[in-house]
Amino acid sequence: MMADHQKILRLLKTARGQLDGIIKMVEEDRYCIDISTQVMATEAILKRCNREILAAHLEHCVKNAVTDEDRQQKVDELVDTLGRLLK
Repeated sequence: MMADHQKILRLLKTARGQLDGIIKMVEEDRYCIDISTQVMATEAILKRCNREILAAHLEHCVKNAVTDEDRQQKVDELVDTLGRLLK
């Protein structure tokens, strides 16, 4: 993976911490809207993390593919990934 490992790890650990907090909120039977707000915040962090990873993939893996065939394979993988992401 060519993305900034420290940045990706920081984002993932933040999301993990938020998930732990959400679990605690559910266990404590907290207000639904407060829980939903935290779920959306966690989703936003994971989306940001994924954007960083995909941007690095474009900048390094796709851009530096040696042959046209390799490049096309990388583009096809990216298109498939974006299709799953946008469902």
